[in-house]
Parts: sequence; structure tokens; C-alpha cells
Amino acid sequence: MPKFAVEYTYGAAKAALRDEHRPVHRQWLQTSYEAGDILLVGPYSDGSGAVLIVAADDERAAAQLMAQDPFASVGAIDAVRITEWKQVFGPFGD
Repeated sequence: MPKFAVEYTYGAAKAALRDEHRPVHRQWLQTSYEAGDILLVGPYSDGSGAVLIVAADDERAAAQLMAQDPFASVGAIDAVRITEWKQVFGPFGD
């Protein structure tokens, strides 16, 4: 299955909104990880965003998955970039 790198950009103005919704966002991430849809996720240490690697049939399906993130539904993400990603080495198989 194709993999996609998803980059979230966070603005400082929405930090309180993210803090408020982080528990449900993290639960969604865990559920999606356990389902095999999200392969890895983590925020930038400076708080400016996050990177996720997701498995999806195509870019449209990856975007639909990201639209389910509670952060997306409350407008806590300033920008989302989705790019097909090809692994050369690593734990995610072919």
C-alpha cells in the first residue's frame, strides 16, 4: 500500500485550542495507529507542527483520513501538506 508523509503546520494563535483537544486527538491517533492507517507520528520539538506517515490507497484517501483528526474538525491545524513517500530503508515493509 502506498505511504504518505503528512506535515501539519501549527500556529501559536491556536495553541490553547490544540491543548484543549489534545486528549481526543491523541486517542484518534492511537486508534488509527492500531488500525494500521498511521505508521508513525510525532510533533516538532518547537511546537510548529507534526509529521505523520500514513498508509492509504491514494492521496485522496490520505486526505480523507486526515480530515477525521479531531484537530482538523476544530480548526487547530493551520496547514496540511500530503506527499506520497517512498521508503528506502525502515520498518514499514514494501
